[in-house]
Amino acid sequence: MLAAQLTQLHDGAIPALAETLAVVDGADDTLTAGLARLDEPGAAAWAALAGAVGGTPLAARVTEAAGAVRTGALTEDHLAALAGARSALLGAAHDALLDRLDTARGRSRAPWAATPAAPAASLPALAGARAWLHELALAGWRGADHELLSGAAAPVEAALAEPALRRLAVLLDGLAAELRAALPVAALPQVPARRWADLWTRAVLLSHGAHGETAPGEPVSGRLLPLGVDVHEHDTAFQAQVHALLEPAGGGTARLVRVTVVAAKVATIVGPAGWRLLEAYPILLTALAQRRAVTVTDLTAHGADLRWAEERATLGEPADPFATARVLLAGATAAATAPLLRHPAAIAEPVLVEGYTVRDDDGAPALDLDGRPLRLATGRLPAAGPLTPALVAASTACLGLLRWDDGRWLLQPLAVRATVRKQTVEAHNGDWACGVTDPKTAKAEAKAGDAVAVLRERAGRLLRR
Repeated sequence: MLAAQLTQLHDGAIPALAETLAVVDGADDTLTAGLARLDEPGAAAWAALAGAVGGTPLAARVTEAAGAVRTGALTEDHLAALAGARSALLGAAHDALLDRLDTARGRSRAPWAATPAAPAASLPALAGARAWLHELALAGWRGADHELLSGAAAPVEAALAEPALRRLAVLLDGLAAELRAALPVAALPQVPARRWADLWTRAVLLSHGAHGETAPGEPVSGRLLPLGVDVHEHDTAFQAQVHALLEPAGGGTARLVRVTVVAAKVATIVGPAGWRLLEAYPILLTALAQRRAVTVTDLTAHGADLRWAEERATLGEPADPFATARVLLAGATAAATAPLLRHPAAIAEPVLVEGYTVRDDDGAPALDLDGRPLRLATGRLPAAGPLTPALVAASTACLGLLRWDDGRWLLQPLAVRATVRKQTVEAHNGDWACGVTDPKTAKAEAKAGDAVAVLRERAGRLLRR
């Protein structure tokens, strides 16, 4: 990415972006206090939300819902209208930011192909979820207690029993767990209001049948060229999201795609051991560790997301991610973002940045490109890979994801090229996908023992009893 392109990212404020986010923040503050205890500023916040969507098809329903908030006659349908308006505003902010990024990069983006609307679901599990989300909104985050949060168990269990509702079930369970871990919320010095409101909004929309999150499926074939992998580690899950370019088998423009694989885990499995949980995907892991291309045949693509199937993939020749990005990334076509995923925090666009130095920017590391800072999201570096803040600080080339967070652009490194002891070295998040290659880390891992093998042995012993 050139310095001139970076300058375009910072070229003046995006019209109405700050005002849009301020309206959302106002509504989020009322959810923190609870809609049952709404004061005049709180009522004004929802009126401002209704005003912000005044020129859209949502206008009448949201105006009615904002009035119901003021009078205390709030129904589940009113909550759905308010959640829809909040999601629409964040979606508009997402689109404005993405348009600025696409303009700076000169990147083309495919239009959104809407899936035909499915009939509204009327499953009992949805009714239970809507009722609990209604109670939660009335109580607010600061009014939540163990009794209220335990009420999520029944709708979660009912939703898990329906395959189509498992996304909703996981979302409800996660929101309840986060609130439970934060109790008493009233004692928190700072409440993660935007995050909890995001989870609540998504759950409300899903509970009203908003399932069309992905584009229609289509079979794709061609050469997959990995750029880097974004590793997500959680106490209960390990996920690898591979960002790549797909060269279509029949020719044509390369397209940006993602492949996501995930496995459940326990909190004792940390760092590089997480890769052991993904052993069902040897071709994908080898492609990451050895930096190789993969030939894929008839994988199903939903927009940018490829549904991975090992039996339809074959390892190809070595493919340097930096060379791939330098030659193909600028001209690649990006997919449109699914409606419910349109959110500023969801922006994660692959870029290649070269010829920079790293400097301090108010206590945080940042790339210096022609005097313009781009902060590095070193807090996102995973323990399952060789990238470290020190290596990033010594780098002169970076493959990463451009993100938007807290009012600024950030670069999350996925791979770097640096000079260490007068030698040029490369490090990628996926280098340890097939085993740790750093001697010191490997020795520490061996000393700590193989947590995955131990847990599997114990599980097998229990099953044999």
